Amino acid sequence: MKYVLVSGGVISGVGKGIVTSSLGTILKSYGLRVTAIKIDPYLNIDAGTFSPYEHGETFVLDDGGEVDLDLGNYERFLDITLPRDNNITTGKIYNNVIKKERNGDYLGKTVLVVPHITNEIIDWVEKQALVCTDGSNETPEVCVVELGGTIGDIESMPFVEAFRQLQFRVGKENFCSIHVSLIPTTTGGEAKTKPTQNTVRDLRALGVSPDIVVCRCKNTLEQPQLEKIAYYCNVSKENVISVVDVQSVYHVPLLLREQKLPDIVLKKLGLEVVPSRKMLAKWKIVAQRALSGSQNVSIALVGKYVKLADAYTSVTKALRHAAIEANVTLKILYIEAEDLIPGSESHAVVYHEAWSKLCSANGVLVPGGFGNRGVEGKIAACKYAREQKRPFLGICLGMQSAVIEVARNVCGLKDANSTEFDPDCAHQVVIDMPEHNTGKMGGTMRLGSRETVFDTRYPESLARKLYAIRDNVNYQDINSIKERHRHRYEVNPAYIKQIEDAGVLQFTGKDIEGERMEIIEIPDHPYFIGLQAHPEFLSRPLKSSPCYLGLILAAANNSSLDHYLTDQKIIFEEESFDEPVRSLRKLSLVAHVNSNIDSK
Repeated sequence: MKYVLVSGGVISGVGKGIVTSSLGTILKSYGLRVTAIKIDPYLNIDAGTFSPYEHGETFVLDDGGEVDLDLGNYERFLDITLPRDNNITTGKIYNNVIKKERNGDYLGKTVLVVPHITNEIIDWVEKQALVCTDGSNETPEVCVVELGGTIGDIESMPFVEAFRQLQFRVGKENFCSIHVSLIPTTTGGEAKTKPTQNTVRDLRALGVSPDIVVCRCKNTLEQPQLEKIAYYCNVSKENVISVVDVQSVYHVPLLLREQKLPDIVLKKLGLEVVPSRKMLAKWKIVAQRALSGSQNVSIALVGKYVKLADAYTSVTKALRHAAIEANVTLKILYIEAEDLIPGSESHAVVYHEAWSKLCSANGVLVPGGFGNRGVEGKIAACKYAREQKRPFLGICLGMQSAVIEVARNVCGLKDANSTEFDPDCAHQVVIDMPEHNTGKMGGTMRLGSRETVFDTRYPESLARKLYAIRDNVNYQDINSIKERHRHRYEVNPAYIKQIEDAGVLQFTGKDIEGERMEIIEIPDHPYFIGLQAHPEFLSRPLKSSPCYLGLILAAANNSSLDHYLTDQKIIFEEESFDEPVRSLRKLSLVAHVNSNIDSK
């Protein structure tokens, strides 16, 4: 096994996750089997109880693991499926060690950070590095490990010590250390290297000497600066990499490849591979189309946590993946759900601005969330999209909000609500699931990959057709799909018949028991779909989520969606790598949207 450790210095959020994902993508494009591990030094067992404002989005894995959002980046970039144990936290490590101590595994010895905690870390990393994550049933060849936090943090000390020991256990020829550091720029435009010198000195003092220094900087570093960093950080000048700010994260793998970072890593690890002529060709197409499309499309994202973009990382990524596939330029209009609710006189300006923004959008997306704040604003957005025939996608709470809205305004159930927001409401249209409400907060929701079965009463379901196109099958031959879930509340089955009998909303997908409502649709509408699942967790840059793609196409031009449904060509055909225009999933669609498409 070959290990690549990615650490960070100077500040948190310096870009370790994107560097890790990008390096893994390049190594995978060389034909290597690559896996990834994220280490978070906090004491929480997992990310499930974090506030979105505290730590950003909680990403959900197939096995139900609630993990750091960086694992979402790994899955999206490398197109792999990670297990929960690939996210290591201090809480998990100490929990294991304490359990062993209570069981008498240490036989009366004094339990210490070194060697017991560090040994647990090493054993965990070595075990997870062997787990297949790409569906090949073969052992990975390279494991890229991102150490969260910043070098110098007291929380990360045991992990740094563990990797100091690991490099000797596996042999230095099987271990490569990459340190990502910020190069700040003064108001006069001068790039300062001293902070990077200091953080590398701190890392080396802890026993881990970086082989490569990746510098996050505003502009490409000049030769004197590269030489200075190399001299003080004890690496060769070729091993100092400049990662400048780019317009799209999809350019980062190309940027690293241009500076030969993967070649340096392969040489350090003693790996000999022959790069394919078509290496990263898909990424070149994605990077090109991420910046410009045939037309502009705006989507209003009506959420509860819009002040922090990281809170909706997977949602925004899924929208951008769909925009890339549809070859349009996406603009996301973030709207605070609370601002759509009438309030005091001082609130009038904010209220007017929020509604103006919503009305200007080509499509509406209402994502998931927890708690009562802003829910009435989400319901109002659902009502607007339904009545004004605006393309709409509701995710989790967004779907529940759409059901509540129809129950109130179509079925006449004025007091319809969710027991999450009003436990005593007369019409409990959305209720909690008793088996997933144990009184404990962590890991007790309905989590992970679940199967949804399409209702045979609605053979013309739009969602069914979209998923069929993704899987390249006839829509009549697709009976079920799998998506990841994260929820504790569900639509009350007692109200299903009454809502459907109103003749507006259809429940086109259910769980395998036929009890939980998973997909809603309004057939007499340009595009109105809601899912209890979170399809954004399985969206990929090269394979977008069907329902997100449908939203983008309908928002671009509803005839584009109709056109899409009549043709089922696949995206990025192998033979078309050298002709990017032919690699579009829908050549006919793009020609339809943009009659001036470049024939080249």
